[in-house]
Amino acid sequence: MKKLILGLSILLLFLSSCNSVSDSSHISLAVVNAKIWTGNPTQPWAEALAVTGDSLVFVGSSEDCKKLISDSTELIDAGGKIIVPGFIDAHVHMIDGGFSLLAVQLLDVTTRQEFINRIAAYAKTLPAGTWITGGLWNHQNWGGELPEASWIDSVTPKNPVWLSRMDGHMGIANSLAMKAAGVSASSKNIPGGEMVRNKQGQLTGVFKDNAMDQMVNVIAEPSTEFQDKAMDAALKLYASKGITSIHNMGSWNDLEIFRRFHDKDLLTTRIYANLPLSKWSRLKEEIQKNGKGDNWLRIGGLKGFVDGSLGSHTAAMLQPFTDNPNDSGLYITRPDSLLSYTLSADANGLQVMVHAIGDKAIRIQLDIYDSVTRINGPRDRRFRIEHLQHTHPDDIPRLAQLKVIASMQPYHAIDDGCWAEKFIGITRCRTSYAFNSLEKAGVMLAFGSDWFVAPPSPFLGIYAAVTRRTLDNKNPGGWIPEQKITVEQALQAYTNGSAYASFDEKNKGSIERGKLADFVILDQDIFTVAPETIRDIKVVATFVGGKKVFGK
Repeated sequence: MKKLILGLSILLLFLSSCNSVSDSSHISLAVVNAKIWTGNPTQPWAEALAVTGDSLVFVGSSEDCKKLISDSTELIDAGGKIIVPGFIDAHVHMIDGGFSLLAVQLLDVTTRQEFINRIAAYAKTLPAGTWITGGLWNHQNWGGELPEASWIDSVTPKNPVWLSRMDGHMGIANSLAMKAAGVSASSKNIPGGEMVRNKQGQLTGVFKDNAMDQMVNVIAEPSTEFQDKAMDAALKLYASKGITSIHNMGSWNDLEIFRRFHDKDLLTTRIYANLPLSKWSRLKEEIQKNGKGDNWLRIGGLKGFVDGSLGSHTAAMLQPFTDNPNDSGLYITRPDSLLSYTLSADANGLQVMVHAIGDKAIRIQLDIYDSVTRINGPRDRRFRIEHLQHTHPDDIPRLAQLKVIASMQPYHAIDDGCWAEKFIGITRCRTSYAFNSLEKAGVMLAFGSDWFVAPPSPFLGIYAAVTRRTLDNKNPGGWIPEQKITVEQALQAYTNGSAYASFDEKNKGSIERGKLADFVILDQDIFTVAPETIRDIKVVATFVGGKKVFGK
């Protein structure tokens, strides 16, 4: 009798499921004649999909899909083009990225004079007193000499300047900005930071990590109108790149901007907004009061820092830098403080993700995660290390053992690979951006861009992970080629891996019935084009919740 009841129950469930799909009046969108990489291991490929509301209700053959449509269904013939799940960028700074789109552009500057000329031209477009920000310069592009205030003082006599290096861990101020911040040669260094001085002891204008706060804190807060303009620009850029969800590493002010757009139904990208780790108690109270959010905007994660960056010589290393035996980096946050924050945040059910770039920083954070797990006991916590760039070989199996997610940005590998060996030597570089070693060890990879620090293109990220061809074109076979991974592995990291990293694997990350209808149509087949051309792939259309947010 029990078997009969069970059989009838399964049959009714099946019929109910079939009826929900076959009722064509509910199919709002159908896409047929496509090559769909689903990201679902039980059904890797399909030809068609159908949407009801904001969710997928069918994934399968074009023939079966066409049976479901009605006169009210929007039907798209993909013409054989490939479709992939919407990309999930697991590490961005969205508002800063939006501001960078509206600011002076220095990322591609290759000479000192060009650096000065760009700033001079931009200054002429601004009223006196307006701060010049943005930048994203890279001193390695012109040989490694750090810029100085003296370079730009004469072309910015009426505008204070604060321009970040591309990694966000170092910036250059002009004399007017330093005066506004009240810093001078007699000012003392800040723990976890550095004010660079010349041989005479005078400030050059370069500030590193925690020392940058002195400049950032005196910059006038952008108007609401300018904030919204930056947010709108960022949303449009994400849609054009096929990015349907992001994990934002930002501030409470960022969250207010996101909420403003959410309340006006203006979001076209889903946002997992992560707040500063040191403010874990505020996040706890916020969730208790207002909940975690919905499929468009959600909170629950906290982001902290161990160290700085390799390019700024502020990454914490187990051994000194090869090019400076007296320097082994620094801590942005003291390890004891990180342990305290992580213990409290984890005990209150909040997700913790921590920036760690140098091998010493990574080891310290793994030790902290190990201690917290032992103290607070087992649960599905999904600890993350952000960047995880220069890992000691002994710590790769520890990442798997502790189930720590490797939230990485592949583009940095082909940028840093141009000069990293000069900083830390070839031996340590063997496990820099160790995508393949981590994959083989069973570590969950979640890929992102780190925009504004790097371009937000998933195709550049996949290109970097698959080819490891550095930006200087000196490694056509790949920098540390043994760390390459396949296109499918990189796609998984940009979709399912990133969904898992935010506890979203049940509703996004793959093209499966019941999940959100977030998908992207590409102009070329990412699986069959030459690997070196992956970066040139373009998005034909981007759909979020079954609605087109980019494309004709």
